[in-house]
Formats: sequence, structure tokens, C-alpha cells
Amino acid sequence: MSSQLHSQQTPAHYTLQHRHTADIRCIAVVYSEWNAEITHALRDGAVTTLLECGLERQQIETFSVPGAFELTYTANLLSEATQPYDAIIIIGCVIRGETSHYDLICNSVTEGATELNLRGKAPVIFGLVTVENIEQARARSGGAVGNKGSECAIAALQMIDIRAMIQG
Repeated sequence: MSSQLHSQQTPAHYTLQHRHTADIRCIAVVYSEWNAEITHALRDGAVTTLLECGLERQQIETFSVPGAFELTYTANLLSEATQPYDAIIIIGCVIRGETSHYDLICNSVTEGATELNLRGKAPVIFGLVTVENIEQARARSGGAVGNKGSECAIAALQMIDIRAMIQG
């Protein structure tokens, strides 16, 4: 229920207040190939939303990684790149199974994203969908609950704006 309420409050479009979209060098979208049906829909939602908000395709770079665990490694490489990214969106999907692997992966990715955000080089937007079953994943990747990738794109633009407001 709370997810539905949140989705209804997330804007479908965002206009930068403190920067112009033309001033954005690049936003990276890093997505996992594990659970590709879901992650590709989330990736497409993020890219489509960024384009609808005024970015050009050349301002968006996508990077595929094997699994969710590799998301933060790649985000770290991107945050250290010579040409820095304005924001990095990480997208993955972890579906609970019968072992503790789910908890280990979810915790590791969360801690990695938090650490990268604390470094402050570029906002890392957390798009790891953590669900109990495939139906919940589908609902969050363009189904009844919306597209969390699209929500991540809006969050990336909002964080770019916040950084511009604070740092000038």
C-alpha cells in the first residue's frame, strides 16, 4: 500500500530549477542483467523519463553488469572517471529465494551505494528493486505500481538540482 501511495506522489516529469538540461554532461544508468525482464524495463523507464525531461540521448550512457552485486563496483568506477557524471543510477532486481543470498546481496548493494553517496562525487540513485516474487517485480517495472526506473530518473534530476542549489 505505501508503495502505491508513493508512486502516486512521484512526478512523471521534472524541470530543473537551478541548472539547464543542456548543462548536464552525462547521467549514467548502470543496470544488472540478472532478472533481465525486470531490469531492462526499469532501464528503459529511466532513459525514457530522462529524455522526456529534456535530456538528449548523448547525455545518457547505459552500462550493463552481470548481477546486482556488480552495480556498486561499476558506479564507483564511474564516480572516479576523468569526465565526471552528474548522477549515476543503479538498477537491479533481487527476488527472495530459499537461501540467505537475497539478504547478503541487498545489504551489500545498499551499503555500497550509501558509501558512494557519502563520498559526494556524484549522487548515486538507488534503483535496486527488492521483492518477494516475480509478480511484485513486474508491478514495479511498468505494472500496477509504476516504473521504479522512471522514479530513479526523476530522483537523479532532483539531486542534480539540489547539488547546483547548494554548490552553485
